[in-house]
Amino acid sequence: MILKFLKNWTLPVSMLAGAAGYPLFIRLSFLTPALIFVMLLLTFSGISLKELKPRPLHFWLLAIQLTAAVAVYLLLREVDAVLAQAAMVCVICPTATSAAVITVRLGGSAASLTTYTLLINMVVALAVPIMFPLIEPHPEASFFAACFIILKKVFVLLICPFLLSLFLRRFFPGGHRTLLSLHQMAFYLWAFALAIVTSQILSSLLNYAQDITINICIAIVTFVICCLQFFLGKTLGSRYNDRISGGQALGQKNTILAIWMAHTYLNPLSAVGPGFYVFWQNLINSWQLWKKRKSEK
Repeated sequence: MILKFLKNWTLPVSMLAGAAGYPLFIRLSFLTPALIFVMLLLTFSGISLKELKPRPLHFWLLAIQLTAAVAVYLLLREVDAVLAQAAMVCVICPTATSAAVITVRLGGSAASLTTYTLLINMVVALAVPIMFPLIEPHPEASFFAACFIILKKVFVLLICPFLLSLFLRRFFPGGHRTLLSLHQMAFYLWAFALAIVTSQILSSLLNYAQDITINICIAIVTFVICCLQFFLGKTLGSRYNDRISGGQALGQKNTILAIWMAHTYLNPLSAVGPGFYVFWQNLINSWQLWKKRKSEK
């Protein structure tokens, strides 16, 4: 009974474990890149290079994400500058590299999601160093340095596992078949990584817990933004017969990168936004997984 409960509610349990044991899990944060690398290697073992093709859906999602980020900031900056920055960073933040794992679990296209993840990370690497200094000037944060950091994160955690999966498929088919047989493990690796990420997010929230009012406002706004992004992604994805991938592409964010961007370019308090967002997006992911289990029964 307990094992069944843990299997059905893996993501909420992971977040609770990460929050309850954050002094322990935060010490394991050095494992996060390795966990993401391995779980993406397992996920990408089922994708071939010819499947990575940009589609009209991807360009619509790009346009929505960039336009909405500017619109949200302009709409909220008269209310509160920090609130506007927190909301904007949650919109423009690129898709999480681990989103492919949840997409596969939900029955979506890992190839479509991976294609968009590559596109949005490259666009954000160019757009953020241009846009954000116009909002909060930081002369010490150069354009090329920021581009390099973002692209390096994308290359190591997204491109490298995909290239390795192609290499194994071509030269070591036995090893590739082993990866295919273990692809279900990717979800549970992500659950462990989520506990670590939750501990990091909680630590960030505790560092900026002094202003309760603005934190409550940020929590409400990021919840609305999270729901809207999943809704818009799914709605647009439905038009291209790619509903699940569209929702995950627009809704599931690389919150660790978002926190780094907020600390580097914006008011540090705006980093609370991605902190709340990681909770909302995984709450929605848990609900989606529950719905899928229910439909299968």
